[in-house]
Amino acid sequence: MHLFSGFQFRDWLLANDPALSRLRMGLRVTLTIVLSFLILLAIKDLILPLPTAAFGLGIVLSIEGGVAVRDKGNSRQLVTRLFGCVASVGVVAIAAGLEDRRVLSDLVFLAVIALASAGRVFGPRGFAIGMFAFTSYFMGAYFKPSLAQLPEVAFGPVIAVLVGHVVRAVLLPDDWRRDLLRSLESVRGRINQILFKLAALAGSTEIGEADRQELRQLEDRLKEVVLMAETFLPRPPAGVFDGAADPAAELAIRLFDAHLAAESAIVLSFQSPPSFALVHAVIEADSAELARYESTTETIVDRPQGETVRALLWLGEARQQLTQAIDKGQASGFSGIDSVEDTAPHQPIDFSFANPLLRSALQITLASAIAMSVGLLLSRERWFWAVLSSFLVFTNTNSRGDTAMKALSRSLGTVFGIAIGLVLATLISGEPAVAIPVAVVCIFLAFYFLQVSYATMTFFISIVLCLVYGMTGVLTLDLLKLRIGETMIGAAAGTAVAFVVFPSRTRGALDAALARWFQALRDLLVAIGEGKSGFELIALSQKIDACYRDITVAAKPLGSSWSVVTRPGQIRQTLAVFLSCTYWSRILAKSHGAPAVGEDEARLIAADLALIDDAAPRGSSCFFIARRASRTTGRHLPLSGEGARLGLEMIGSALERLYPRADVLPFAPGEAIARSKQG
Repeated sequence: MHLFSGFQFRDWLLANDPALSRLRMGLRVTLTIVLSFLILLAIKDLILPLPTAAFGLGIVLSIEGGVAVRDKGNSRQLVTRLFGCVASVGVVAIAAGLEDRRVLSDLVFLAVIALASAGRVFGPRGFAIGMFAFTSYFMGAYFKPSLAQLPEVAFGPVIAVLVGHVVRAVLLPDDWRRDLLRSLESVRGRINQILFKLAALAGSTEIGEADRQELRQLEDRLKEVVLMAETFLPRPPAGVFDGAADPAAELAIRLFDAHLAAESAIVLSFQSPPSFALVHAVIEADSAELARYESTTETIVDRPQGETVRALLWLGEARQQLTQAIDKGQASGFSGIDSVEDTAPHQPIDFSFANPLLRSALQITLASAIAMSVGLLLSRERWFWAVLSSFLVFTNTNSRGDTAMKALSRSLGTVFGIAIGLVLATLISGEPAVAIPVAVVCIFLAFYFLQVSYATMTFFISIVLCLVYGMTGVLTLDLLKLRIGETMIGAAAGTAVAFVVFPSRTRGALDAALARWFQALRDLLVAIGEGKSGFELIALSQKIDACYRDITVAAKPLGSSWSVVTRPGQIRQTLAVFLSCTYWSRILAKSHGAPAVGEDEARLIAADLALIDDAAPRGSSCFFIARRASRTTGRHLPLSGEGARLGLEMIGSALERLYPRADVLPFAPGEAIARSKQG
């Protein structure tokens, strides 16, 4: 019973944390902080006294080492950490030397911020070194060590860098084969979630809108983990496999089929929900029962329920093949798949303001200057919190909407975290044996949720700070109010600058994402017109998938509560059109196998390309027009020779729904097929 429960928990964990990447992130940061702190404490007790700044640097650089260092390969990561350590000690020395000249020190801090932000143009290494420099100057100016203490202070960065490298390279190392196996298990887990939901809906005459929305969310979650699994598959430099004999190519096909079959099962269940017995047979892999359903498909092939049965049978077969691939991976560790060296050419560095990274660097510097000025009015000693907030709200954002959402998340996380942290710190005041384990757990949870929710991460970090203040005896209500005030100042400064200086509009980011999606779809259609097939088409359809994910990310601020645009239903409807087109592009890639297209397919390709030419220049305006939701009808699965033709028809139907004519309601896919047959 306990063993079964353990497997259930692991399946649940993988289904919600693909490749266990979030778990590994949380464990790496937490373990690095704990080990670094213990080593520094041992040095202080046994060898020589260390200033508080050494401990502060050890902790924050343990965090940066786990989060900011993103180079591929242990040797590259070590080089980045060592450069970061040198930068850390250097900026702390500057902060210590300028401590008596506060105005000059503040100006130098702004220069460090500008250089750290601009360093991102050099890629992952520049980003990491910049974060090391920024946080180190922050800690140096905050703790105010003297120049004479610099050798002792240097223990903090050195220990954090060395421990961080050992944790990542030895204790919790990266292993793409292990991550590939876990991500495949996550794909199977999310397919199981879809099957369980379909089982709950089995026998219904019609699936309601709430259940449809839940199934679409499950579909998006499946897409997310499939895209992750594809990143672990080593591909040739050209990105296209040579043939199915390649073990990696075979695995790519298994993954592609499982994804497409699951989506087809969802789409077809909308028009005709499956029977419980069928879904149960797929879940249990009951070959006898599945064979019985297989024998009945011929009698109901032209009816909606026949299409649903075929979709579930396809999903059952694809799921079994994926399970076989997982079993082989567990037995062999995918030893038959060779690693591929990263041979991507280095892109030239653009130092002009046409580069969004340099524009962002200017935004960050101006926001930090504003936060510093206002923060100083509130507190001469704690203004650093305002600068920290203004700096961090720009991290991993690509539009002013993203920045505003992140600023709001940081503010809310801080407020609620301090409220809970104050209660916890009060309850366990004077009990370090309780407070320390609680703080460690909160650190783990903060970085476990970092990739999911910035507000949640900030919430747990704020609790940790309250516990630390409580253990050091400086916790007061006024201090916590000051923390909240400085955080909001920094968040407001970042948001204001994002909207005024080099503003990157949400619609601008969305326009760019849509342009990439339309271009990817065009590339697929052109490749089919040129007679290409096989893995090349599959790779192109996967590119469309990745571009669709970028669209969903770019469109997210449009439906947020702070935005002027508050029509999430309309946003979802438009995203559903792009999702439908993305789905049919994969059907098309899988179905087209002929070396040359016929006259009928050539006509459909030309029509689809014309629709792209009409829709692409309009950009994101499709998200702001009224449309009537349409439900897919007609046949969906690729049937021998007509699969490619069907895919082309359905892509055209989806593209027409982006900009429906005022005098003609967008017609259903079944009508598209009928019209194309008539014409």
